Amino acid sequence: MSAFFIPGFLQIRLLDVLDVLFVAILIYQLYALIRGTGAMNIFLGIISIYLLWWLVRIFEMELLAAILGQFISVGVLALIIVFQPEIRKFLLLLGKRSLIHKGSLAFMKGIWQMEEEPALNIPAIVNVLEQFSESKTGALVVITKNDRLEAFMETGQQMDALISEQLLGSIFYKNSPLHDGAVIIVSNRIKAARCVLPVSEITRIPAALGLRHRAAIGVTEQTDAIALIVSEQTGKISWSKAGEIRRNIKPLQLKELLAKEFLNK
Repeated sequence: MSAFFIPGFLQIRLLDVLDVLFVAILIYQLYALIRGTGAMNIFLGIISIYLLWWLVRIFEMELLAAILGQFISVGVLALIIVFQPEIRKFLLLLGKRSLIHKGSLAFMKGIWQMEEEPALNIPAIVNVLEQFSESKTGALVVITKNDRLEAFMETGQQMDALISEQLLGSIFYKNSPLHDGAVIIVSNRIKAARCVLPVSEITRIPAALGLRHRAAIGVTEQTDAIALIVSEQTGKISWSKAGEIRRNIKPLQLKELLAKEFLNK
């Protein structure tokens, strides 16, 4: 087998290059699979524990290394249980003929190329929420950032449409079958409506806030998304990020917050 030589230091074989390439493809596919789910945070936590285990071994901290080593050895079974839905989805993906037809070039394109995403239509979102506020129309809008929320999209009605005031207004119209639940926006497109979100269980949430607000806090606790809420009782607009909520947001203030999050990068 041919190899590349770096005098006095390394010998790199063609198989080594292929090994690294295949591992990169596998890691990318795993990331794409769990992106936007609670499993992403679990995965990062496991990686952190594994790196810590290697670190304590290097410094010969035997007691801590033994404890972490036992945790990691048992953790394989825990991973199978925790990631059971993702593992099943990954195996189904591997079995699809479309994956074979597309080939590994599609994987490489995803790894090395990043498509430019259209700017978020902030005026349309702010205008329609202002209208909802005046008419006291309850609404919950979730705007994604890095996490794509695929698992939450699957709980609702799948869509793929550009953001517009008319479309958002028709979705949250009180007699519309889609008005219950959340709308999820990805890259300036409405991807799903009537979505079910996890309700936050923290006890410090004011009792006056209903399920919409608790769901907004819940989804921003688990992901990096931004959630916007219009109260059906008061008509006030709220903003939720990172498990925190700000109430009584004015339209101009909302426009500034959205611009800071999605335009000033």
